[in-house]
Amino acid sequence: MSYQVLARKWRPKSFSEMAGQEHVLKALINALDNDRLHHAYLFTGTRGVGKTTLGRIMAKCLNCEVGVSSSPCGKCQSCLEIDSGRFIDLIEVDAASRTGVDDMRDLTDNVQYSPSRGRFKVYLIDEVHMLTKNSWAALLKTLEEPPPHVKFLFATTDPDKVPITVLSRCLQFNLKNLSAQRITEHLKFVLGEEKTVFDEAGLWALAQAADGSMRDALSLADQAIGHGGGSISEVDVISMLGSIDRQFVIEICRAMASNSGDDLLKTVDRMSEQSPDYEVALSEILSVWHQVAILQTVPEALDNNTRSFNDLMDLSKVVSVEDVQLFYQICLLGRKDLPLAPSHRSGFEMIMLRALAFRPIIDGKPNSQIRSPMEVEPQIKKSKTDQSVEVITDSARAKSERSVVGNTSRIPDNPAESAGCLEDKLKNLDITLLDDESEPVHEPSKDNVIVDSKSSLNILNKCNGSDHINLSDFEPNNWIDVRNKIDIGGSLGEIASHCMFKNRIEDTLYFMLDHAEDSLFDSSHSSGLAEVLSAYFGQTVCVGIDSGTVARETPRAAAIREKSESHAAAVQRLNADPAVKKFKELFDGSLDEESVESID
Repeated sequence: MSYQVLARKWRPKSFSEMAGQEHVLKALINALDNDRLHHAYLFTGTRGVGKTTLGRIMAKCLNCEVGVSSSPCGKCQSCLEIDSGRFIDLIEVDAASRTGVDDMRDLTDNVQYSPSRGRFKVYLIDEVHMLTKNSWAALLKTLEEPPPHVKFLFATTDPDKVPITVLSRCLQFNLKNLSAQRITEHLKFVLGEEKTVFDEAGLWALAQAADGSMRDALSLADQAIGHGGGSISEVDVISMLGSIDRQFVIEICRAMASNSGDDLLKTVDRMSEQSPDYEVALSEILSVWHQVAILQTVPEALDNNTRSFNDLMDLSKVVSVEDVQLFYQICLLGRKDLPLAPSHRSGFEMIMLRALAFRPIIDGKPNSQIRSPMEVEPQIKKSKTDQSVEVITDSARAKSERSVVGNTSRIPDNPAESAGCLEDKLKNLDITLLDDESEPVHEPSKDNVIVDSKSSLNILNKCNGSDHINLSDFEPNNWIDVRNKIDIGGSLGEIASHCMFKNRIEDTLYFMLDHAEDSLFDSSHSSGLAEVLSAYFGQTVCVGIDSGTVARETPRAAAIREKSESHAAAVQRLNADPAVKKFKELFDGSLDEESVESID
């Protein structure tokens, strides 16, 4: 017996053998089992998703000698003849080759005759959108009022070209593209029955190349078996398809994550030896960053059987969510520029280097990693006037939390200084690190908090001032005074300035953040403000921050008001000055009030 290709051999012969399309199968099964049959059905969808197959299964269900049902016996003469394509009452028409009006008139002239053997005469018209306008006109009347023994089954890949008058007379079912996961599962079943050796990565590559078509997947599987000498492997599939080795894509993404331009270009150089399609390579990289973004936001949405799942999981742990979005956007926009480059390789390399060049810089270093909760990394931060030491406290380990206390000194410039060198520098400074067993200053939070030792020192010094406010006397009316006494900057300083103090319950201070400024807020600000206030009051306090409408003046609003009042007073003093008055009279001048600055 001659060899039969997998796409024909494993063509479904019943609804239960169909892979996917459950939304269509449910409607058809209920209609057949409840005897609610329409005279015309239209199946739409891309190639290879099961349109014609559904039509043949419907013909079997309607003409099975056992009776009309959603489960034909598959053994009677009618079922066997339909499976072999010899059933006289199943008329299959290729509309792409029979588009003339005469062909359609011949078809409609035979509609009136009863079926020869079956229960129904079934017309299965494929690519029905190819019919001409006159052909549709010849069919329309018959389609509207067909004889009771006739059923029309239409299949098309372009329903927009079907006249609206025809669509209104049909039940339309849109068949969806199959997911790579569903195609891979079906290929596993088919190849298992065929006793063919395969690896799952190779099947994933076939499923992605099939682009939602099960027929294409089975045809590619046939080709891969021939290419691999009776087995399917990822290497053979990649070679056959001329696609990109997934490992190259993963290595490029790792180089992007680690900000290593050297590793990136070396990987591109090795990949170029296979003469890849760089547009396909960009698509693969986009797919990787898309899956990484899913793992970072909704990890349960990505199946564990996804191709290169472990590599994707590792990437999701070392790349910030912001960088993932940046990489995806730059690669996406770079696809339209790729054809304009002198060569596709140079264009591809420039897109990758652009992704590295536009990464945000934090403390002089690219924001390349999400710090894990157990990470404690000291950093050096340089300002215009002096340098102070930042200590990133590990808030998830309360007992080992360290507080920096002492006098800060200027640290010589050395931006490439390692952690070991930094430790030596700290020994030369007048800084005391409390023991691991010392009581932490505040209750740790789940997020890392950056504390400037110079700011902490200023807070401690101000605690000893005569105008220091005790925790017992702290109330909403003096929050602005307290905020002005604590030296904090950055986003934490902005959050504190836009907060209104509401009340205190034991050692917990509750604040209300102006809802217009809550885009700056994250969970680390509560613990950061708690640490600063603990240093100010000399005892441990906790802080809770809610977002809403503030009922009284915030420190920022007070600062703006005071600045406005000071400016108005300065303008008033200048306008009242005799010399200014005389000058304005002599030269018919006026005072530019916006340029006035108070020197108070």
